[in-house]
Amino acid sequence: MALNSHPNRIYFFVFYLFLYYKTASASSDFYGATCPKALSTIRNEVTKAVAKEHRMGGSLLRLHFHDCFVNGCDASILLDDTSDFTGEKTAAPNIKSVRGFEVIDTIKSQLESICPGVVSCADILAVAARDSVVTLGGPSWTVQLGRRDSMTASFSGANTELPSPIFNLSDLITTFSLKGFTVNEMVALSGAHTTGQARCVFFRNRVHNETNIDSTFATSLKSNCTIDTGDDENLSSLDITTPVWFDNGYFKNLLSSKGLLHSDQQLFSGGSTDSLVTKYSNNAETFYQDFSNAMLKMSNLSLLTGTAGQIRTNCRKIN
Repeated sequence: MALNSHPNRIYFFVFYLFLYYKTASASSDFYGATCPKALSTIRNEVTKAVAKEHRMGGSLLRLHFHDCFVNGCDASILLDDTSDFTGEKTAAPNIKSVRGFEVIDTIKSQLESICPGVVSCADILAVAARDSVVTLGGPSWTVQLGRRDSMTASFSGANTELPSPIFNLSDLITTFSLKGFTVNEMVALSGAHTTGQARCVFFRNRVHNETNIDSTFATSLKSNCTIDTGDDENLSSLDITTPVWFDNGYFKNLLSSKGLLHSDQQLFSGGSTDSLVTKYSNNAETFYQDFSNAMLKMSNLSLLTGTAGQIRTNCRKIN
């Protein structure tokens, strides 16, 4: 029987085409018909989590960043290790450092109860990062949705592709360039350090041995991060002036040699990025706009769409 000889066949054929194209590429209203409460569910849980612990806003933002920089925004960072699989969680930049997994679990559980098998873990990460920034008083941007989840992860990639807190400026430029980012975008994304905290192990050498650091600032950190290694896990805010809020305080601190990490202060150390740091320190709106654009670009790195990957029912393991 010819396709056009049966109205029902025409209907189902058209409906199939709609679903195919709907799932083949990202769009801001991807869940409009299949899970209309998806975005509000994510937003509500992020708001509650950040209200309970302000640090969680920076943690969820960082979780998305560490996911996207390794094999793209595919939620690979959420996969737990098993007896025959080593994921990204135990890689050096992530272990005892990346957090917020329980918040993602809660969001996923709620979404599975209202629209099972529809919303990907990768999309949850992208929206949660945006909502965290907004909750902390920062800018918003329109997240493109339709990511699917990977069925693997890269331990080696997590160890080699993420920028290190001990990187010099040239290392930072190279690392971000390999992911397709300009120097301007790299500096804007670094502004994420206007919120969140870092462990002593990552800034001990800076506060005890580096000279391009404000002496009073260094002294204030030494009691919490001694020269010994027994306090590796002690935390300090990445932005000492307004640690809770997402603003341009990070860049203002760099002008005063008060960057917590070596890689932070490298952005204002007599190099090519000094003018960008100065611009962002003087104009928060310019920083917000550039940060939002860079985040949108980052959140679209190497997406799995269409029939690639899967929609995990549990973000910690493949189906």
